[in-house]
Amino acid sequence: MRRLAGLLVVPLLLLSTAACGDDNGSDSAQMKNGVPAVTKGAKFGEKPTLSTGKGEPPKALKTEVLSEGDGPVLKKGDAVQVNYYGQVWDGKEPFDTSFGKQPFDLTLGAGMVIKGWDQGLEGQKVGSRVELVIPPDLGYGAQGSGAKIKPNATLVFVVDILKGVSIPASAKGKEVPQDNKDLPKVGTNTDGKEVSVSVPKDVNPPAKLVSNYVLEADGAPVKATDNVVVKFHGKTWKDDKTFESTYATDQTVTWPMEQLSVKGLKDGIVGKKVGSRILLVIPPDQGFGDKDQGTIPANSTLVFSLDILAVM
Repeated sequence: MRRLAGLLVVPLLLLSTAACGDDNGSDSAQMKNGVPAVTKGAKFGEKPTLSTGKGEPPKALKTEVLSEGDGPVLKKGDAVQVNYYGQVWDGKEPFDTSFGKQPFDLTLGAGMVIKGWDQGLEGQKVGSRVELVIPPDLGYGAQGSGAKIKPNATLVFVVDILKGVSIPASAKGKEVPQDNKDLPKVGTNTDGKEVSVSVPKDVNPPAKLVSNYVLEADGAPVKATDNVVVKFHGKTWKDDKTFESTYATDQTVTWPMEQLSVKGLKDGIVGKKVGSRILLVIPPDQGFGDKDQGTIPANSTLVFSLDILAVM
């Protein structure tokens, strides 16, 4: 999921040390309720800075609610959008932040992020600002991460929970006949398990984009500005070979439509109804073109079964 998502959208600030922030936190080592204090930007939505941790950091995960929202309580499987600021316990500046940049999307409990995030955010309300102090065993452990997070580092995050959406296990809706024998056939199961995709043999792929309903729901049409939560099964037409499936791992991915770099995906999803399952056949000129992408050969026609589960 993360592999393909990285191919499709402009890279976001992930929970890594790829982007070092340019804000300097206070070095006054202020503490509040056993966690480093927010020294600037204390309100939800404001870009924060943190003091340096004082003394020995806690050995267990510590979650401090700095301000409680009034939204729904987050649970495993929810699609969540946050802004965050990350600093090591004894640090004076952030190793990463999304404030003022692009919010970060994740599926809670799906292992997309370090364990301290999955555990610390579960049970929190949308609209809350929380501070997470994450011990090494729930962070990057003995290996650390890059130059900014040393081995066995304790991590401190300020996290603003912007959105949280409960995600159904599967698309549902009116079954639409799949009568064209020259197009792939997509499974119609709604149990959340793997959805089959069968590419016809000895048939040339279409030269134009195909975006057809398999299960048509009654949700609102996807807009070009939406962040869409999907599950998908992707194959290459030529060899009927799966290159990735999120159904198999029961995970979702959130795609900001404005950032999708694959034209056929964006054009095929926008306008389709939320809650539906669609068949997408994307010709090379609207896919990855003449360049290899991981296990996807150059000049591949791409075939997707895609569940449009929610909009963030």
